[in-house]
Amino acid sequence: MEYSTFGRHVAVDAWGVDYDLLNNADALQAHLVEAAEACGATVLSVQSKQFEPQGATVLVLLSESHLSIHTYPEKGFAAIDCYTCGETVDPQLAVDYLVETLKPKKVFAKKLIRGVGELEVADVEVKQTELV
Repeated sequence: MEYSTFGRHVAVDAWGVDYDLLNNADALQAHLVEAAEACGATVLSVQSKQFEPQGATVLVLLSESHLSIHTYPEKGFAAIDCYTCGETVDPQLAVDYLVETLKPKKVFAKKLIRGVGELEVADVEVKQTELV
């Protein structure tokens, strides 16, 4: 069977991120747009929500699919998700940009290859600057 779509989907759990950084939807929105641009994606729209007493969700709708973050500042945790269709935009570049920006102490990541039949799952090495 031949499939007509191709996509890469990178999911990251980032731990040990600064509370204030994770609790600022406006700053996170700016970082996600910068990450999308860094990987060559086309931003169509952005939605964000600042929760009370803490936490934020940001979704960047891309022509190629999406980039999102959901934060739990009280746990120092962020769930980052980037899926792009096609072969020209690399979601790993967006994820690397966000990891460099958030500077987590621990990162766990998986990449799914989508649209080719059975999902292929791979561990990925996330580019990180010096971890504290």
